Amino acid sequence: MQAGEEVICLDNYFTGRKKNISQWMAHPRFELIRHDVTDPIRLECDRIWHLACPASPVHYQFNPIKTAKTSFLGTYNMLGLARRVGARLLLASTSEVYGDPEIHPQPESYRGCVNTIGLRSCYDEGKRIAETLCFDYQRMHGTEIRVMRIFNTYGPRMLPDDGRVVSNFIVQALKGEPLTLYGDGSQTRSFCYVSDLVEGMIRLMKGSHTGPMNIGNPGEFTIRQLAELIRDRVNSDLPLIEKPLPADDPLQRQPVIDLARRELDWQPTVSLEQGLGPTIEWFRKVLSVQNDVDSGVTA
Repeated sequence: MQAGEEVICLDNYFTGRKKNISQWMAHPRFELIRHDVTDPIRLECDRIWHLACPASPVHYQFNPIKTAKTSFLGTYNMLGLARRVGARLLLASTSEVYGDPEIHPQPESYRGCVNTIGLRSCYDEGKRIAETLCFDYQRMHGTEIRVMRIFNTYGPRMLPDDGRVVSNFIVQALKGEPLTLYGDGSQTRSFCYVSDLVEGMIRLMKGSHTGPMNIGNPGEFTIRQLAELIRDRVNSDLPLIEKPLPADDPLQRQPVIDLARRELDWQPTVSLEQGLGPTIEWFRKVLSVQNDVDSGVTA
């Protein structure tokens, strides 16, 4: 909008919140429509940023059939819209298309090791068929597509009940609770700060490469290392406890971003240590407001 573009935002509020965009509600170039992308919609646009789908296991496993429908029907409907109006579509795919990888780190050429019938399949397989639809529309109809595979992303505005590891650890630490490791904490993840992700997304949409393209931070940490980093920043006296590892939880996750470096001149600039600061402060404020509401305190 600062660049003069008009933005139409669609949200069904399953994981979205109106307060996240409240600052834009009166903006003359912003429009909000309550809509579920599993239903078709007719609009005039020239760019479609297709980000719809819950990404946290807690949320996408709440209604796995709905999750699969969002990835398949939602992508089908958005591609149909893109074809009708000649728009370029960017699909927010995921590193979960690689499953529990047999190759480490993961390049875009790796085809994955995914359980088609597991608890996570609604999301993993949903995103895989979404990618398939994108490239079939490109081949059959000449639809302009951009496919980005997002690796673990974190930052302010995450929900306290998001269910992903960064938010879980921060909320537990701020509440003075033990930090819960699933398994022994030796599984690895690569954490990308939200501003880096957005910059990569914008460059991919504006560029000429269709993807799929990994967008993530190649810095690899064990889950135990993450827990210790957060604990040391909030309350170093808190214990770490272990619980059984969930089914199909990937043991390793790290992107190869050579393609993004070459085609987009992009790489992350915010380290995990730098990004945790503002993220922890965000959750501190959110939990403080919640405590005030629970105790009956009003402004």
